[in-house]
Amino acid sequence: MQVAVPEAIVSLDPSEECFSELPDLKPYTAAAVGPGIGTRPAVEEALNALFLKCTVPLVIDADALNLIAAHKEMQQRIPENSILTPHPKEFERLAGKTDTGYERLMKQIEFARVRKVIVVLKGANTSIAMPDGTCFFNSTGNPGMATGGSGDVLSGILLALLAQGYKPADAALVGVYLHGLAGDYAATKTGWHALIASDIIDNLGDAFLKTEILNGNEKK
Repeated sequence: MQVAVPEAIVSLDPSEECFSELPDLKPYTAAAVGPGIGTRPAVEEALNALFLKCTVPLVIDADALNLIAAHKEMQQRIPENSILTPHPKEFERLAGKTDTGYERLMKQIEFARVRKVIVVLKGANTSIAMPDGTCFFNSTGNPGMATGGSGDVLSGILLALLAQGYKPADAALVGVYLHGLAGDYAATKTGWHALIASDIIDNLGDAFLKTEILNGNEKK
């Protein structure tokens, strides 16, 4: 990891195969869990420990969502105001099947309200349901972003915003918008068909600069 990504800070797990032990969370201002952790019993135990001990804003994605879906009792332990980022199939496993997009939206809003979490349902016009029952639809993004790793990039953006002090609701709205905008910038260079997740990362700077200009915060 240090060779491939020199700027990364690595905390090693005792297991060579999966996330098995909760690290000391005191140094951290935010956390994210899910991508690449697996679904072994040891991971379930570590995830439960995270839910019980985590006092910082939390992003939950990928295998963490799959574990919650497989062990429904874990839903009750999800810390309030956590940001969940399922794609439609992951959400189906969490909340049950629906026949229409409208029914799925209603389930999303209900899940967010009952569990007091923020549910970012990824897809065309990604929807963000808040604990108070409000729901927002994102206006950025394109079909080229339906590619492996794109969701992991979103989790990283959300985590970074939380670590900078954004409130979870604001981080969800800003993060989803920036993620889609970076994808739109990437698509103008590669086209939809050739777009990959790292292209989104490469265009995040332009997305941030654009939002600063829109908010009137550009440097003179």
